[in-house]
Amino acid sequence: MSEHGQVTITLPDGASKQVPAGTTVADFVRTQIGTGLAKAALFAKYDGAEVDLTKPLDHDGALAIFTSKNPEGLDLVRHDAAHIVASVVQRLFPGTQVTIGPTTDEGFYYDFFREKPFTPEDLEAIEKAANEEIKKDLPFVRKEVSKDEALALFGRLGEKFKLEIIEDIFAKGAKTLSLYSHGDWVDFCLGPHGPSTGRVGVIKLLSVAGAYWRGDHRNAQLQRIYGTAFFNQKDLDAWTHQQEEARKRDHRKLGKDLDLFGFHPAAPGAVFWTARGTVIYTALQNAMRRMCLANGYEEIKTPLIYNKMLWETSGHWGKYRENMFLILDTESEMKEGQPIEDLAHSSLKPMNCPSHYLFYGMKRRSYRELPLRLHTQDVLHRNEPVGALSGLTRVRQFQQDDAHIMLMESQIPDEVAALTNLIAKVYAAFGLEFTAKFATRPEKRIGDDALWDKAEGALKSALEKTGLPYELKPGDGAFYGPKIDFDVSDSIGRKWQLGTIQLDYNAPERFDMSYIGDDNKEHRPVVIHRAIYGSFERFIGILIEHFAGNFPVWLAPEQARVLPVAERHHAFAEEVAAKLRAADLRVDIDRSHGKVGAMIRDAQLAKIPYALVVGDKEVEAGGVSVRKHGTGKEADLGLVKLADFLEQMKREAAIPY
Repeated sequence: MSEHGQVTITLPDGASKQVPAGTTVADFVRTQIGTGLAKAALFAKYDGAEVDLTKPLDHDGALAIFTSKNPEGLDLVRHDAAHIVASVVQRLFPGTQVTIGPTTDEGFYYDFFREKPFTPEDLEAIEKAANEEIKKDLPFVRKEVSKDEALALFGRLGEKFKLEIIEDIFAKGAKTLSLYSHGDWVDFCLGPHGPSTGRVGVIKLLSVAGAYWRGDHRNAQLQRIYGTAFFNQKDLDAWTHQQEEARKRDHRKLGKDLDLFGFHPAAPGAVFWTARGTVIYTALQNAMRRMCLANGYEEIKTPLIYNKMLWETSGHWGKYRENMFLILDTESEMKEGQPIEDLAHSSLKPMNCPSHYLFYGMKRRSYRELPLRLHTQDVLHRNEPVGALSGLTRVRQFQQDDAHIMLMESQIPDEVAALTNLIAKVYAAFGLEFTAKFATRPEKRIGDDALWDKAEGALKSALEKTGLPYELKPGDGAFYGPKIDFDVSDSIGRKWQLGTIQLDYNAPERFDMSYIGDDNKEHRPVVIHRAIYGSFERFIGILIEHFAGNFPVWLAPEQARVLPVAERHHAFAEEVAAKLRAADLRVDIDRSHGKVGAMIRDAQLAKIPYALVVGDKEVEAGGVSVRKHGTGKEADLGLVKLADFLEQMKREAAIPY
């Protein structure tokens, strides 16, 4: 604190202002910045901690203000909306108990204990009342209370689930509990909240589902109401349209309709790829393989099962074991009360990196070999909960376009630049725009702070030299090192996290990796972990939805289908197909003997890029009448010489990276 009871507040642009200690954030913004921002402000970060606008400024520090123009602002109003919905539920349905109500990527949910199930009509009534609560513009008021005060309050309210949470909070060392009220309804949470309910905009309830208290099936059955909130109806309408479009593009539905993949309860979380789906999978593998080999990578294969000694060295056994498929030692006798995982002596590999470290250490390495870029597409297994499995985007068995690069510290900037160029090239081939995030050390990590300081400094410097804009994500790094994550936006505006570049100083230490430098002495390399697709399974799921099943020619399982008008045209259809197949194109012939219109419709439904009609005039001209997938006059390309169409297909079928 400055002299004379003043505090110095530093703004994001570096400017600083002095105000009397105890000035609230709201008053600071109004008097020191302007009434425009004061009216728009929702909450603030004070020295990195999220605070309400009523927070007194009691020490020198940095202050950032958040409004509806910030993504964090939308998260905040959805948190507000969860409180509003809970208050309305308890007013409309007396006796209902509240539990927890967090925000989600798309909105929020709140869990309730009530014997009678909520009906669709109930949701309509709750939604209507919640939006009326917004119009009342009730202020959110924060209050700090002791454990005894909190227990007494929620005891009087009959909230047994809240009482259990309060006991847990104080058992973890909390001194007080923060309460938030609007009107006569109160809940506890860390906050912050917006100034009032009126800042929410509009609430939309989506569905109700069952849930168990604390996620345990032995506990009470709860009802989870899902909802979302936006600043205005226009944004809600745009989101609703996006959701409708997403349902049409759902890769689980399209995967079945287009005969690409399936699942069986005998192998939960593992994909059965059909012949058509395998074409896509293999095309992506070969494209990545070709690009890697052209950019100085070596492709290797390593074992799938390892003794736990490897995972103990890497740190996974202590920090990741619950996600691994363990192999038990059946010859060891389990003692009473002993956890079954203590009998595990091996596991299926959940990731490739430790095996690459073993490979690196199998022989003496020279600085002349570095960077050594090892690429692998091996099968991996992670023990995802059955309830979390979701089509191709969350599976137990998968493969990655995985690579680990062993290099000298001095090579980090050039390697990161080269990797960002490759990532940009691949995503551009699919029409995927991307943004970058720089993620720093998480709370749960290995290695000392000095090593993390070094790793974060090196990766941040390399990222900034590329000139690529990025968002800082404190605490989101891997447990072994900082990382750059790449989010892509698909054709309907949804974001997906795909690629990653991770800098690891810990693994070389743990695995005693070394190389002989030009001074003839041993030195420690560093490791870059990188993936561009991520897993093939998840990437294909994203691509199915991004393209709505209308794959570009090079990736389409069936690139063209020949449609003979009559039986007498079959010989020429075979000739056309043979010439296209000779050029390594994937072509089939419709032998249904149906009408041309029906065959074209079938090709459209199968989302085949080109339908090639052959009849008398096509036979005579030595060509094909080309119908491109889609509707309208532009889809009918007319009669084209076969040789010309073949050259066009070769260009479109070429791997673009």
